[in-house]
Amino acid sequence: MVNRRFRIDRHFQALAGERHPETSPRALRKAAHYLTTEFAKSGWATGSQPVRAWGRVYRNVVAIKYPNRSRQGTELPPLLIGAHYDTVSGSPGADDNASGLVVLLEVASRLRAQTLERPVWLVAFTLEEQDRLGSQAFASRLKAEGRELVGAIILECVGFAKSEAGTQQAPPGIPITVPTQGDFLAIVGNEASRSLVNRLEQEAQLHVASLKTLSLVVPGQGEAMPHTRRSDHASFWDTGYPAVVLTDTANFRNPHYHRETDTVDTLNLDFLSKVVATVTATTIQIAGVRP
Repeated sequence: MVNRRFRIDRHFQALAGERHPETSPRALRKAAHYLTTEFAKSGWATGSQPVRAWGRVYRNVVAIKYPNRSRQGTELPPLLIGAHYDTVSGSPGADDNASGLVVLLEVASRLRAQTLERPVWLVAFTLEEQDRLGSQAFASRLKAEGRELVGAIILECVGFAKSEAGTQQAPPGIPITVPTQGDFLAIVGNEASRSLVNRLEQEAQLHVASLKTLSLVVPGQGEAMPHTRRSDHASFWDTGYPAVVLTDTANFRNPHYHRETDTVDTLNLDFLSKVVATVTATTIQIAGVRP
């Protein structure tokens, strides 16, 4: 457990800091390099997908664990787990979205010794803050190539939690009761993703009973509730893939959202660790483990 905490601290130290394509492009590239290196250290096959924007080339970082540690036997549709690695200008982006990246890296580490029945893709998307350009490019290419996904789990701000009353606001137009304590993980999917929402709920209850969850399934692609579309999962909804987003609800809870005060010291790392455990358990359940 001590080693895990040390590893999480190291990841945050490397990743927290403004990562913006215009105001800090070097830091954006450095984050991509760090993610690639850490995925490779955990034994995952690494690569990237170019994303062209404004006359420049950016990249989505991709790490894949194949069922038999080779490129053979990948007939089952993969499970994708993703998080964006860019930030808005002026914010170190600890919660938004270094927290999601740390979960990706921890899942990679914890699955290192597992032999799975289906491929798992870990994808760090670029340019989410720029109209989701990275995930749009990724999902569109999958669709154009006729590729299938069993589902996509997107991590968007998963490190901020407060147990005091009055620390949580409800997004407008949400048709469920939202607690006033900001200490739950929101799981948001659309109708096509209902089974994935249910699976995440079940695995949280089974393996991380102390983690409170709140689920919402929206019709269509969430058009009637725009706040439910505010991350890379919407790119998969729009191209017909089942996808959910896990989130601490960002600005509806975190007063540091998109500000210079979004720093690591404001995060709840115990809450983050519970998210890691939930995503890991869900991945194992969906991807299967060979004896």
